[in-house]
Amino acid sequence: MPRHQRPFGMSGPAITASTLAWALALALPGVAWSAPEASKAAPAAAPANCPALLNQTFPRLQDEAPQSLCQYTGKVILVVNTASYCGFTGQYKGLEELYARYRDKGLVVLGFPSNDFLQEKGNNKDIADFCENTFGVRFPMFSQSAVRGANASPFYKQLADKAGIAPRWNFHKYLISRSGAVVGSFSSSVEPGSKQLTEALEKQLALVP
Repeated sequence: MPRHQRPFGMSGPAITASTLAWALALALPGVAWSAPEASKAAPAAAPANCPALLNQTFPRLQDEAPQSLCQYTGKVILVVNTASYCGFTGQYKGLEELYARYRDKGLVVLGFPSNDFLQEKGNNKDIADFCENTFGVRFPMFSQSAVRGANASPFYKQLADKAGIAPRWNFHKYLISRSGAVVGSFSSSVEPGSKQLTEALEKQLALVP
């Protein structure tokens, strides 16, 4: 059809979908009309109060949906690099108990599976199934990532820089305050239910946001 012609013998400017929806809404006020959905909106920008350390996005372990760590702003955060075939793997149970015990007071445990020490499963689905079926893990976990060395994620590089130490083994723990500051670092041998760790957690939870 030549460019100057219009369908059905109409003349003048071409009718767009938005114009048609507007006209139909005027003609039939009892019916809801809308123009075709626009392209998918871009992810929302990080909240203004999101600490720089938490301005990171990771795929969720179960389905790889992107998750912003900004959603944990204002919480006390325990960050742990995990593995399925480690002598410390049993700490999953203690971490879940810690999460259940202090969750309502503002604690969140974040698990970051890693094969940096060659003790993790091959894919995220296997890890997710193992954690849920073996230890009933409900705290947030993310897809496999590097936690030390040149390939470490920017988040873990910042944790190591601020704490002065990178994970030396699986189940190293970093404690982050409600304001987004690294306030503690605990080696793999520190059990989740230990007095050392629980006292540090309770101290941070007691602080008013």
